[in-house]
Parts: sequence; C-alpha cells; structure tokens
Amino acid sequence: MTAGGGTAHEGETHTVSETAGAPATSGAARLALKAGQAVQERGYDDDVDHDLRDSVEEIIGSELLDEDDVDVVDAVILWWREDDGDLVDALVDSLVSLADDGVVWLLTPKAGSVGHVRPSDVEEAAPTAGLFATSTVKPSPDWTATRLVSGRGRR
Repeated sequence: MTAGGGTAHEGETHTVSETAGAPATSGAARLALKAGQAVQERGYDDDVDHDLRDSVEEIIGSELLDEDDVDVVDAVILWWREDDGDLVDALVDSLVSLADDGVVWLLTPKAGSVGHVRPSDVEEAAPTAGLFATSTVKPSPDWTATRLVSGRGRR
C-alpha cells in the first residue's frame, strides 16, 4: 500500500513528500549541508533567523564556527544586509577559510524587507570576488540564500 492509501504495483515507484517540519523539508535542508561538515557563520546580528541557525547546527551535528575561527570549512553562511558595507570585501573574507570545493551561502533579507540586497548587486559582486552564483533558495520566511562557489570549486 502507498502513503496515499492506494496499492503499489511491483516495479512502480512512487514519490512521497515529507511532512512539514521534518528535517528533509527544513530551510536548513535546502542549503544541502550534511552531518560532519564544518560551517562558518559570518555577519551574525540580532535579525538572523535563529530557527534556521538551530536547524543547520542540528544537521551538521555541531555549532557554527564564528568568523574568528581559521579552520578550513566546508561552507560559509554569510548574513548580509544592504547597509553592511562592501559585499565584495565580505565575500573575499568568506573565502579565507573555505575549502577549495566549499560553498558560500549568502543570506539576504527577502525582497521588500529592510536591508534587502538587490539580486543585481549580488550578481555584480560575486564574480569580482571570484565566485559564481549557482542557485537561490528560500530557507526561511525572511531570508533568501544564494549559493556561491569559486571558479576552482564550481559544480
């Protein structure tokens, strides 16, 4: 029997969606992070999504590293707002501890929110910092995440 109550026939496959709130559907899961990864957080302030942070820590099985840590990391979560300064500089700083095949998740306030960063600003800053945008997801109600990879780690 399938999750919907019907009968599955031999050889057929059926997709069953996850229930809301399950780890596979959490905003953190949209960032494609995995258990055991080292993840550095930059740009932390009172307005970050604390539920998203908690979910990331649950998935990776450890606390997020702060921007003063110099260990090599698999990913960087960079919270960024329009008035935070020079985005290129922040992206370059994010690369200091990032593994060659690592990813920077640039989290910006959603459109219409205070501190929103225009996508064109990200598209302009990323290549200047040696990064390329590969996708954008919405991991939380108030933040948009853009996945950035370096040219050498592009996948």
